[in-house]
Amino acid sequence: MTDAVRPMLHFSRRLAVSVLSAALCAVGASTAVWAQTAAYPSKPIRLIVGYPAGGASDVAARIIGQKLSERLGQPVVVDNRPGSAGNIGADAVAKAAPDGYTLLLGTISLSVNPSLYPKMTYDPIKDLSAISMISSTPFLLVVNPKAPYRTAREFLDVARGKGGSKPGDINYATAGNGSGSHLFTELLASTANIKLTHVPYKGAAPAMNDVLANQVPVAFDNIMTSLPLIKAGKLRALAVSTKQRSSVAPDIPTLDEVGVTGFDATAWFGLFAPAGTPREVINQLSLEVAEALKDPAVNDKLLQLGAEPISSSPEAFGNFFKAELVKWARVVRSAKVQID
Repeated sequence: MTDAVRPMLHFSRRLAVSVLSAALCAVGASTAVWAQTAAYPSKPIRLIVGYPAGGASDVAARIIGQKLSERLGQPVVVDNRPGSAGNIGADAVAKAAPDGYTLLLGTISLSVNPSLYPKMTYDPIKDLSAISMISSTPFLLVVNPKAPYRTAREFLDVARGKGGSKPGDINYATAGNGSGSHLFTELLASTANIKLTHVPYKGAAPAMNDVLANQVPVAFDNIMTSLPLIKAGKLRALAVSTKQRSSVAPDIPTLDEVGVTGFDATAWFGLFAPAGTPREVINQLSLEVAEALKDPAVNDKLLQLGAEPISSSPEAFGNFFKAELVKWARVVRSAKVQID
């Protein structure tokens, strides 16, 4: 063997050893991830809710969390982190270890907040992974029974200036700037090409009190709180906000049915994990949510909240969430919404 060939052979051997070592490391890492995923879950799971205990999102989290706990064989502990319209809870999940043991009960605020808050501490697309939709909660367009419009079509006609009225003559009450009731109504105004005058309140309760007193004639309100008032004759329902009629109020038409083509707005609940969570864990959790929602008791409890149970694949929920971000960003820009 010549002196010129010998170094080349040494280099080839070192290269072969390096490639083999790297391959073994990769196999070892894959085996470790597989083993971790196969054993999932091996300890309690924390389900963070960005709102106080007792609210609709908290109740929904406890309903689905209890059933997931039964199915997974590990406790699912609800952890309330209220503040900043859900941003505090979402931030905690975005910064958590991506191991499937910290999850988020996401709401519509997760898709609205990036357009309302100029300084976000997390990116909902980059920092969170969609797992599954849990439910869809419609809002109802309601008026005081003394209001002159008995149907959604009559309301739209008046809002468009028919009968001597002027655009902007109709006031509508909301829970405040940037609230669901505000954005739903602004989406209606832009979709139906009407002009309404916003009257913001500090919360849904005072807003509804003034609608009940006929101080302000119109509001979009969560079906859970408005339906009992409708049944008692204290409110009149004009339309439901979702593309499909609600199973708990099937007699109320959708806005799409009465001529506001394509209108679809829902206050949804969904499950998220930190970005980077193993795909096997995401898929497992998505399947478990789907199975949990097949339980009649879970369905009944969610429907009592006015929430229509809906499961989805991670891909479908992720696409829905991205579309929600785009939709509400457009509404916020168009209406020049500013938070209080």
